[in-house]
Amino acid sequence: MNAPATILIVEDEPKLAQLLADYLQAASFATRHIADGRDVIPAVLASPPDLILLDLMLPGKDGVAICRELRTTSDVPIIMVTARVEEIDRLLGLELGADDYICKPFSPREVVARVKAVLRRTQQAADPATAARLRIDDERFEASLDGHVLGLTPVEFRLLKTLAAQPGRVYARQMLLDRLYADHRVVSDRTVDSHVKNLRRKLQEVHPEEDFIRAVYGVGYKLEL
Repeated sequence: MNAPATILIVEDEPKLAQLLADYLQAASFATRHIADGRDVIPAVLASPPDLILLDLMLPGKDGVAICRELRTTSDVPIIMVTARVEEIDRLLGLELGADDYICKPFSPREVVARVKAVLRRTQQAADPATAARLRIDDERFEASLDGHVLGLTPVEFRLLKTLAAQPGRVYARQMLLDRLYADHRVVSDRTVDSHVKNLRRKLQEVHPEEDFIRAVYGVGYKLEL
C-alpha cells in the first residue's frame, strides 16, 4: 500500500492551517504545518513534501522569496495562497514557478480539489512512456529522443531537462532563465526564445512531424511528449 502524499501547509493563521489540515487529512493526505517563513527551506531540504500550500504573506520570509529560493533547487509542486488579489500578484506567483494559485477567502474543498489536480499533473510527468522516449544523462550531459542522441549545447541541455521535469507544465521565461544560467547573468527574454527555437529544431530533426515545445502566449513554454 502506497504511503499518502504529504502536503506542507505554510500558513501563519493557526485556525486556517488547522482547517486545511483537517480537510486534507479527510481526503487521505498526510500534512505538516509551518507558520514562519524562515523555517520552510530547511524543512523542505530535510524532508521534501509532495506539495506545498504556500501563503504569500508570512512572518520571517514571505512566500515570494521562499518560492524563488525553492525553485533554484527543487521542482516540488507549489500552490500559492494569497489574500492580495491584484493581477500582478497572481502572475508573479506563476512566473516564480508556482504551479497554481488560490485566493482568500476560499472553500477548503476547492483547495483539496486544486491539490489533487496539481498532483495528478505532476505525477503524469513521471509516466514511464514519457521516460522511455526521452533519456537525460546528467553524468554525460547528454540527451536522446527515441534512441537518437541530440547534439545539445550545455544551455540547451539544461533547458530540456527543466522542461522535461514536468511535461505539460508551463514554465515562465524568467524561471527558465534562472535555470539556464547558474551565474544569474542579466539576459533578455529573447535569449530564452532563441534557445527554445534551437532546441525545438534539434528535436524535430528526429521527428519532423512533431512539435514538442509549445509556446503559451504571454507566459512561457511547455514540453509535450
